[in-house]
Amino acid sequence: MQATLAGIRILVLGGDQREIEMVKCLARQGGEIYTVGHRPYPGHDNILQVESLGPFPEAIPKVDVIIAPMSHTDSTGKVRAVPEEGVTIRLDDVFLQRFPPGTPLFIGKALPIVKEAAKRRGIRLFETAEDDEIAILNSIPTAEGAIQIAMEELPITLHGSRSLVLGLGRCGLTLVRVLQGLGAEVIAAARNRAQLARAAEMGAEAVPLEELGEAALAVDVVFNTIPALVLTRELLEKMPKEVLIIDIASSPGGVDFEAAADLGLKGILAPGLPGKAAPVTAGRILGKCLPRMILSALSKH
Repeated sequence: MQATLAGIRILVLGGDQREIEMVKCLARQGGEIYTVGHRPYPGHDNILQVESLGPFPEAIPKVDVIIAPMSHTDSTGKVRAVPEEGVTIRLDDVFLQRFPPGTPLFIGKALPIVKEAAKRRGIRLFETAEDDEIAILNSIPTAEGAIQIAMEELPITLHGSRSLVLGLGRCGLTLVRVLQGLGAEVIAAARNRAQLARAAEMGAEAVPLEELGEAALAVDVVFNTIPALVLTRELLEKMPKEVLIIDIASSPGGVDFEAAADLGLKGILAPGLPGKAAPVTAGRILGKCLPRMILSALSKH
């Protein structure tokens, strides 16, 4: 693998199996990697552990780039996933003041508390989950993970099923294609007319979202990718009792789960599937795409 990151010092804060694989990929490309909350990486001389965050800037080596997890933080700025037990990482003013203004911070999604702290400290934020290349490649493990859930939960095969896909963005279109490959009869719903036209061209039954009522009457499984309330109580009341609803949208999701429970419908909230269904593949995607983003960020500062 080409050493595109030679001489670049990268601090990786926590993460899950995705970030563990990503660290190895970045190291193979010549990056000097410092990890917080990770176990040792035997055989990788350019992956070093930061033993303590400490209260002083000297506790962390001088770095060019910070990478926080795709699973990002909770509402207090605490990093959700840390491989090493007992390590707490919080992306707040106290932590970010250790880095010079202009330092790039890559994170899956920046919640308000992180955005505000970064702004106060002059840290440049990059939300990796919004990068088109990463999102499109991640749609593959997302689709496979959603279909795995459906196969485990449905009493029927997806082949021959009526499968409704809500939203035709990067994940939605991949879901349509994979479901069709399994022989499902796919109904695709969205507001965007160009997306609907693409779904129709792919052979799906394309339905404008505002006309969803009739299409929802006879489906076996619903895959929602829209991160805003779509499946309201009114729509859920029209669905067959045997329907399976899988919501893979980012927070807050698009399903009224309280109404679904009241109506006796089975709904499953399944965000973050790449890290659960295929974490090594998801980590390799980050290892492939992040160098481009890192080099671009450093060249502009």
